[in-house]
Amino acid sequence: MNLPSLPFDLPHAWSSLTSAQLLALAAAVGWASGLRLYLVVFLLGFSGFMGWLPLPPGLQVLASPWVMGAAGLMLFIEFFADKIPGLDSLWDAVHTFIRIPAGAALAAGMLGTDSQTWGLMAALMGGTLAATAHAAKASTRAVANTSPEPFSNIALSLGGDALVPSMLWLAYTSPLYFFGALAVLLLVMGVLIVVLFRFLSAGFRRLTGRRLSPSP
Repeated sequence: MNLPSLPFDLPHAWSSLTSAQLLALAAAVGWASGLRLYLVVFLLGFSGFMGWLPLPPGLQVLASPWVMGAAGLMLFIEFFADKIPGLDSLWDAVHTFIRIPAGAALAAGMLGTDSQTWGLMAALMGGTLAATAHAAKASTRAVANTSPEPFSNIALSLGGDALVPSMLWLAYTSPLYFFGALAVLLLVMGVLIVVLFRFLSAGFRRLTGRRLSPSP
């Protein structure tokens, strides 16, 4: 089973990627940016620098040593910040305004087309996927922070560290399997967002209720 061809021409060096790979990679970088933006930027840049992945014109800047160095530094900081209870939620809160637009931009750049319509569609897809992944991650970590032990935070963080490169690799090597895995992950994330948001809302109401209730 093959996905339909894209309705625009690709640059010659980049046309070695199939339509399925392009769509899968656009979705993958959008979704993964909601979890590990700096890891996505570093992996794309390093793959392009090494010649493993032909980057589209809009993303070739990621292969710059300066961009890779900056992404690597932020990746190093995030690796540890994401495993410290409390700091991980603060990090997520700040990156709400970074991950989602970056996911939209990376997805649009991955298609590398001059078509405004397709660029906008890719940006909307990437931004939506990044927002879903970010919301699920942030709510899950916020609930994990209610536990006094730090091991759940570390386990969840390491799981994200492994999941992001795995999904990017699957998008490149087996796009159809990637879309199947992405559908399952989005379903799980959607359930987590609803359930955990209710849990956090109930906890917040209990906390504020205690503070507002008069002392006996």
